[in-house]
Amino acid sequence: MRETGTSSDSGAAEGDRPPGAAQLTPGWHAERTPDRPAIVLATSGEVVTYAQLEERSVRFARALRARGLKVGDHIAILLENNREFLEIAWAAQRSGLYYTAVNRHLTAGEVRYILDDCGAVALVTSESLAEVVAGLELARVPIRVCAAGRIEGFEVYAEVLAGSSAEPLGEWECEGREMLYSSGTTGRPKGIRKPLPATPLGDPSAAPVQIARGLLVSGAREDAVYLSPAPLYHGAPLVFSMSWQRMGAIVIVMERFDPRLYLELVQRYRVTHTQVVPTMFVRMLRLPREERERYDISSLVDVVHSAAPCPVPVKRQMLDWWGPIISEYYSGTEDVGNTYISAREWLTHPGSVGRPAQECHIVGEDGVELPIGQVGVVYFAGGRQFEYHHDAAKTASVTHEKGWRTLGDMGYLDEDGYLYLTDRQAHMIISGGVNIYPQEAENILASHPAIADVAVIGVPDEEMGESVKAVVQLVDTTAATAELAVDLIAYCRAELAAYKCPRTIDFVTDLPRDPSGKLYKRQLRQRYWEGHDNLVR
Repeated sequence: MRETGTSSDSGAAEGDRPPGAAQLTPGWHAERTPDRPAIVLATSGEVVTYAQLEERSVRFARALRARGLKVGDHIAILLENNREFLEIAWAAQRSGLYYTAVNRHLTAGEVRYILDDCGAVALVTSESLAEVVAGLELARVPIRVCAAGRIEGFEVYAEVLAGSSAEPLGEWECEGREMLYSSGTTGRPKGIRKPLPATPLGDPSAAPVQIARGLLVSGAREDAVYLSPAPLYHGAPLVFSMSWQRMGAIVIVMERFDPRLYLELVQRYRVTHTQVVPTMFVRMLRLPREERERYDISSLVDVVHSAAPCPVPVKRQMLDWWGPIISEYYSGTEDVGNTYISAREWLTHPGSVGRPAQECHIVGEDGVELPIGQVGVVYFAGGRQFEYHHDAAKTASVTHEKGWRTLGDMGYLDEDGYLYLTDRQAHMIISGGVNIYPQEAENILASHPAIADVAVIGVPDEEMGESVKAVVQLVDTTAATAELAVDLIAYCRAELAAYKCPRTIDFVTDLPRDPSGKLYKRQLRQRYWEGHDNLVR
């Protein structure tokens, strides 16, 4: 996953200085503006004020403490996007706990693996996920709460709150930390464990507070309205939403992304800030022009995108539509390093993800640093501490002998120090001994008007080892023909060397993406490599 931030300074009424530690908590805003919405659910319209967010998170934090949880213990959150999600996350954050948001689309077996691996002693879920929960072995998870509806064997969230005090937590209130799992696009998910701050809530030395303070660089305002369109179980939506709440913003949470509703919400709530992924841009651009132009989006001042590469033609179309308010960052849940690029910078360096905030090194297969312009593995020097939970070997595998660390992406630096990503190291195709980075062909094909989504992968080839295949989802699925496949290959070859382009094209009704836009290429590759000795690299 790729992450960082934007922002709102709710301390503006106190002067122009940045917010102090006490101000970077929901409690400060609950005292100052108790009736200001902290959460608004997009579809239902349900509102949680800052006073309610503070009270409910304190009550649940006390309930967890009363049930035996202490600083450093672990809670799992398996929920759809709802009001309770952020209340529970804040309860864990202020209790010095680790909290793992679990992808609600996982199977019972996949959820069970994460619960066992992270050592969760508490699970909060909802009735809508009862079928998955029924398949879990919960003997090692003694604290079980159903946040919405009822599940047999689970306490009811509302009753837990009613039976708990809303008195301030006092001296044992301290900063916790999220521990999220990789999306598993190239293997089994790994927990990304970072040092627990365990400092007083809002303490400026705590990494979550530093992330929130970093939001100030985008010129945020006291009246900021932040629209979160993605699942909260992902790192960026969760961390962004909670960081904006530290700043006192109104956070609009979409239960699920819909391009028309997204635009309508911007107009209705006068949204100022939002974070999206490129697939959301594509879905909005696919709307008829008259529908796109129906909505007033003039309130937007900063739109940031991340999580996956954005094809250059898509980014240009969005800038033509929304103007120079679209920025981009590259980072990851691991926090080994990050880059940032504004819209105006991007126009002079199209395709770049920005200048690195830390030392950036491009390294070849032999571990030696490469010169400007050459493609290699992207490493950063610096960044925050982390480890892959229960996997010292994987932690070591992303660390260079000089101490630099990588997210596993390939790329290069230009003469001006801007970073360009070419692909994931694990996605590289080796055809006849030649390295091919499928993102190049994907970016070209994604701009074709007939294509709704595309993935380029390597498939078995007796002569070449692997050959390049494009798996395509069309805007009109009935248009899939052999003639269109030939046209698409020619379209790609008009822009790229023939060896980088697909030799064959398969049409599918949909590609295996999670709701945040991450493509599960490993799943896609398995369809073609099953039965071959060298099954998925």
